[in-house]
Amino acid sequence: MQENEISFFSRRTLLKGGLASAVSASMFTLPNKAFALNLINQGFENGVRELVPYPQKYPLLRITTRPVHLETPFSYFDQSLITPNKAVFVRYHHANHPLNIDENAHILSIKGNVSRPLKLSMEELKKRFNQVSFNVVLQCAGNGRALSSPRVPGAQLGNGSMACFTVTGVRLADVLKAAGVGANAKQIKYRGTDEPALPVTPAFIRSLDIKKALSDDVLIVWAMNGAPLPMLNGFPIRLVVPGYFAPYWMKHLSEIEVINHEFDGWFAKEAYMVPDTVDNGIAPGTETKNKTPLRELKVRSFITNIETGNKIKLKNGELTIRGIAFDSGSGIRTVDFSADGGKNWTPANLGKSIGNYAFRPWSITLRNLKKGSIALMARATANSGETQPIIQPWNPGGYARNVIEVVNITLTS
Repeated sequence: MQENEISFFSRRTLLKGGLASAVSASMFTLPNKAFALNLINQGFENGVRELVPYPQKYPLLRITTRPVHLETPFSYFDQSLITPNKAVFVRYHHANHPLNIDENAHILSIKGNVSRPLKLSMEELKKRFNQVSFNVVLQCAGNGRALSSPRVPGAQLGNGSMACFTVTGVRLADVLKAAGVGANAKQIKYRGTDEPALPVTPAFIRSLDIKKALSDDVLIVWAMNGAPLPMLNGFPIRLVVPGYFAPYWMKHLSEIEVINHEFDGWFAKEAYMVPDTVDNGIAPGTETKNKTPLRELKVRSFITNIETGNKIKLKNGELTIRGIAFDSGSGIRTVDFSADGGKNWTPANLGKSIGNYAFRPWSITLRNLKKGSIALMARATANSGETQPIIQPWNPGGYARNVIEVVNITLTS
């Protein structure tokens, strides 16, 4: 690990109090060695998390141990537009996930309503179909859940359960066409090799409409950023559904079944559901009358180089702000910026696009600033016309947060 790879453990994010006052960020050491300080305060109630090294990972914020659930410290997103494999967050639904898989023995089965059932080895998958690569955003459905008001049950996450990386693999559509999809096919249902700890627990099986499954951008991938998938991110192959939330991205993909009906398993009909309203929100404390599956990402933007609570010394009255934005795949049209809590907005400068499914960088330099407290806000608008709300619609799962985030800082001279 290089020095810049641990620089995201900024002094302000370290746990405040007696321990924090006695140590500094410089006391972090390399992975697999003891480090003096291993706690980060994410800034919300009960938001202190331990930094824990796992195989093939930098120290990440541990949410749970069984199943493994790790979050990326948010300040890392200012270091690189592409998230290194070692920094990508981890989320499992079941504790019995694989710790080791023999790539040479792994088989992907394609069955169900197909004319030619397939059993593909990794070698066959790579040689038989055309390979493609592009950049994608992976985001947990509960990213930012801990910021819900009022608070909701579930893993209390900051905004670090997301990543942007390059995937390499083959189109799911090519594999399904090779198997010969039946005329009455309605969905695919698919699973990986992880298993529930108890027999009464539903297996993690997901479904996808056949039209989406046959689209060009859904991939079966074996590489992230040009390297094999880390074990905790789905080795040896993972289904990638760009523009959809992470529950659709199946790790350790082992079986795809083409079906003629809508899959009614628990993870299709009960999990990851949101109110069927215009903004997927309801009044807190009210009953959700109708539900709909949560699928597509919502447009989001973040300030990455400054955090709430920072005290920043001005240089010539200027301050440069950096950030990222993304949506479900239409691409980012604009990012507008406010330094007065949303009263006035100014267009930010968009950086080069690395793909409509990827993070889009932006920046703005504020001038003629004076010392005092200010509220910074960034608002992204997608090419689809979708923009961020100023108030977050509430839902019982704390899903799909995409409100305009506010970063409160103090400027000094």
